[in-house]
Order: sequence, then C-alpha cells, then structure tokens
Amino acid sequence: MKIAIYQMEVIGGKPAENRLKVQSWLEKVMKEENPDTIVLPEMWTSSFKLKQLKALAEPDGEPTKSFLSELAKKYKVNIIGGSIPHNVETNIYNASFIFNREGEVVYEYSKIHLVPMLHEHLYVTGGKKAVEVFELDGIKMGIIICYDLRFPELARSLALQGVQALFVVAAWPTPRKYHWTALQIARAIENQMYVISCNAVGNVDDVTYAGNSMIIDPWGDILKQGQDNQEETLVQDVNLSKVVQVRKEVPIFKSRVPDLY
Repeated sequence: MKIAIYQMEVIGGKPAENRLKVQSWLEKVMKEENPDTIVLPEMWTSSFKLKQLKALAEPDGEPTKSFLSELAKKYKVNIIGGSIPHNVETNIYNASFIFNREGEVVYEYSKIHLVPMLHEHLYVTGGKKAVEVFELDGIKMGIIICYDLRFPELARSLALQGVQALFVVAAWPTPRKYHWTALQIARAIENQMYVISCNAVGNVDDVTYAGNSMIIDPWGDILKQGQDNQEETLVQDVNLSKVVQVRKEVPIFKSRVPDLY
C-alpha cells in the first residue's frame, strides 16, 4: 500500500482556504505519485483556534465531509481525513472521518483524550466511544488523534483486534517534539504494527507545530520522517506482510499474561 502524508501548514481559522490547499495538494500528489491512501493532520480546516470553534465547527461535519468524499470518489483513493471541529447538537468534537475509494465514510472517531495544557476540554467534548477497527482495501487499521498517543491502552486495544497499521493525526507542538517521535516508535515496537502519522507545521496563535510526520515499521525502524517546520509530502510503500512476519518472529501477544497485569 502506497501512503502519501500531507505535513500541512494550516491557515488558522480559514476552513475554505484550507480546503482549497488540500484540493490542490491532492490533485498534484495523485498525478505524481498515485498513492492508495492519503493522510491529513489534526484540525486541518481551522487549526487550534479554540476560542473561535463555535463559529468554525461544522454541523455534522459539513461541508468538509462531502468535500473529502467527492475527492475520494474522483481519484479512487482512500482518505484518512485528519480531524476537524465537528458540531453535533450542542457539542463540538475533534473528529476524524475515514473514506474509502468510493467516497463512503467507513469510520468516524472523536478524540477521547483532550489536551489539558491547551484547555481543549473547555471548548471540545471528548469522544465517548472506544476506538474501533476499520478496513481499507481489506487491511485492518485504526486511528487515534494527537494527545491519544500518550495512552498506550488505545493502541494495544487495536493491536489485540488485529490492526496492522495505526494512523496518528496530530497538531503536536514543538516543545514536546521528542515525546512525539519517541512515543510513536514505542507504539510501533510494542504492538508490532506500522505507525503512520501526519502532524501539522507552522505557527498559529504563538504555537509552533513540530512536523516530524513519520512512517514506522513493526520493528520500530523509521522508513520516512518529515522535517521540523516545513510543509512537505511524505510518500512510502508499506508492506503489510511484515506485520505477520514480526509477530511470528517475536510472539509477544502469545506471551502476554493479562491476568497478572
């Protein structure tokens, strides 16, 4: 499976402009690379303009859901839709939508863990549903959002359900860049799966985002890594059979003793 990651510099508070950026990028990357799956960062329509979220949040994910669905259908590509501020009745969620090549939403996930350092919980409602497995092209996958990465239970839960690739979409800041890279490598090694991340770059409201989007294999080897603060595209073929191979060579799941944990 060929993956294309958009390490994007999000324009704060400008959803229409960001959709145009994504459309232009997608047209270019499909022409040049023809990936199977593309990945966008967290809050890519708005960035973390938390005090403006009531105005920026999209009722039932529209128009962005339809926008991504049409792109998926047009280019016959799977889309890991990063996340957007998603308005449901009186609640705003930091939500991700996953689209298959036919433009169908195959999974929706709302970020469970909200960032206390940003007071995200004052503006966003945490997701109430556990992470679940979804499939694209017959491959079992999972997704978590940014701060969720600090909670290994989520990734382990998905690994125990057979997930081979975990997507992490983020707007992770520069001061904690080492945590960002180290935690991804740990999740890949301890769960023997690919970890594929897409982080934002740039500066919004005096917060600088760390970049360093990554594709990490089940051994913990970094196959591709973005730069610190540069908008760029990362493209990589991933061989999902390697997950089976690694889990056979080091059978950690057979060695687990959960009754003693």
